[in-house]
Amino acid sequence: MEATLQVLNELECEGVISRYAIGGAVGAIFYMEPFLTFDLDVFVLLPQTSGGLLTLAPIYESLKRRGCEEEGECLLVEGMPVQFLPAYNPLLEEALTEARETRYAETVTRVLRPEHLAAIMIQTGRDKDRQRFAAFMQQVELDADYLREALERHQLTERFNKWKSTT
Repeated sequence: MEATLQVLNELECEGVISRYAIGGAVGAIFYMEPFLTFDLDVFVLLPQTSGGLLTLAPIYESLKRRGCEEEGECLLVEGMPVQFLPAYNPLLEEALTEARETRYAETVTRVLRPEHLAAIMIQTGRDKDRQRFAAFMQQVELDADYLREALERHQLTERFNKWKSTT
C-alpha cells in the first residue's frame, strides 16, 4: 500500500488532483480493528476545468501512462485496486478539507477524521455501512461534540439517532 500512497502523493504534487484522503473501509481501519476489504477508497478534490465540469479522466490518463490498468470500477495502482471518488457534496468536501495527516510506514498520507467516516456511513446508508457503523461506534474514540456538529451541518442527526439506537 505504501507504493500506492506514494503515487497518490505524486498525483497531488503534479496537480492531477488538488487534494486526496483515504476513506471507506481502509480509512476506518486506521481507527479500528482490521476487517476484509478489497479496495482503497480515495476521496479527491479535482482541479476545476474551464467549463466547470468535474471529471476523473485526468487521473485515469495519468495513471494509465504509468502503466496502471483498470479493474472494474478501480484502477490498479502499484497492484492495489483504488477507487477514486470525487468530493461531490458538502460533507465530502468538509471531510477532505479536515482530513488528518498521518504516516503509513515512511509515507505521509491523509485519512478522513473518524467523525467524518461515521457521518459518511450514515449519509450513504447502505447495509454494509450500517454494519460497519455498529462496530465503528464500539471501537473508535470519537469527539462527540465534533460529530454532533457535523451531523447537524449535514442534516444527518435524525438518521444517526435511529442508527445509534439499533447498535
